[in-house]
Amino acid sequence: MRRNYALDTAYNYALEQYSAQNWGESVKYLELSLRLHRLLRDSEAFCGRNCSAVSRENETLYADSSLRVVRHVLLRAACLKKCKASFPVFGHSYPKSDLLESFEMRKPYQYIQYAYYQLNNLEKAVAAAHTFLKKNPNDKSLAKNMNYYKTLFDVEEYLIDHEEQPYESVFVKSVTQYNNGDFSNSARNMEQAITQFFELYDLCLAGCEGNYEILEYKDFYATLAVNTVFVYGCPKMQSEMRGSPHAHSWRICCGKFVATMYHYLQFSYYKLNDVKSAAPCAASYMLFDPNDKVMNQNVVYYKFYKEQWGLKDQDFLPRPEAQSYFNQTIKQKEMLEFALNYLQTEDEGVVSPEETGLSPSQSPDVEFEGMGDYEEAFLADWWQEPKTKWDTGETD
Repeated sequence: MRRNYALDTAYNYALEQYSAQNWGESVKYLELSLRLHRLLRDSEAFCGRNCSAVSRENETLYADSSLRVVRHVLLRAACLKKCKASFPVFGHSYPKSDLLESFEMRKPYQYIQYAYYQLNNLEKAVAAAHTFLKKNPNDKSLAKNMNYYKTLFDVEEYLIDHEEQPYESVFVKSVTQYNNGDFSNSARNMEQAITQFFELYDLCLAGCEGNYEILEYKDFYATLAVNTVFVYGCPKMQSEMRGSPHAHSWRICCGKFVATMYHYLQFSYYKLNDVKSAAPCAASYMLFDPNDKVMNQNVVYYKFYKEQWGLKDQDFLPRPEAQSYFNQTIKQKEMLEFALNYLQTEDEGVVSPEETGLSPSQSPDVEFEGMGDYEEAFLADWWQEPKTKWDTGETD
């Protein structure tokens, strides 16, 4: 194969080698595909952020607001074209949406896991299985494989999530410190987790502004509307930001997760007797869950003793980054709901993220859906093994 690979070319070749049981070659190109997908995602996000503040000078010269919008769109498009020209990854045709969805759902790790098992590299097989299960915790076949690995050796140090976002491990570390009463370090790490979360949010939103497929001709404003719906309902955004750190119980929506971070932070600051920092965290939490009785009581308590603690009215306002995130997501939700409810006619289908950008072509994963012959043999051999303490089944 040539060296300047397109994502779909590398991935299709990897699956061909997997089907032919050429495990080493398959792993090589599956891992290359993951790197290419990461490069595409990061390059897209870089250009999106780099062009997000494209010049809006002299906008007052345009009395017609629609002209200002069109001018900004043209300037941003020119900026993106120039930026993407410097990245070889954009020199190939853009991958189909179903292929990108396979990567967002970590499908390649499912194949990597079994290929490494066949190569007798169980440590890497465990890491691949763990990475897949973090996104797909209800996948029974991979869960069984993981239980099998646990019967062979201590897998703890190999439980590596290759797609873990920076804020996730920091968040879990902060919660652990909180539970151990180390409120100073817990607050420090939670501040870091909050910063990293919002950075990732901005990157995800920028990445969602990548290419999408136009399946039908529409007028100018209808096309802009469809693109807006695609961005604000972006599956990539939902995939990245709804993932939850290190525990299935943390699988909560973005707003609730952000609120959770501020909840821990306000209590840590309170335990450190830093009420001036705790009060804005409580107010930030209330943005996302205004009916929470406990937090309402906390705010009342802080206000009752505000003179004793030297607090002012502005100390009871949400923190700027929380307010900004809240305002942005609320506006995005309102625009998305408006588009879904009103931007359709009787002869048009509902404008939805699922419909916009979907490729009519079949996903390369379709041939491999479900449990394949190799995996069936893998599990058949395991179920003939004696029962062990790691087995989730009941002994007779």
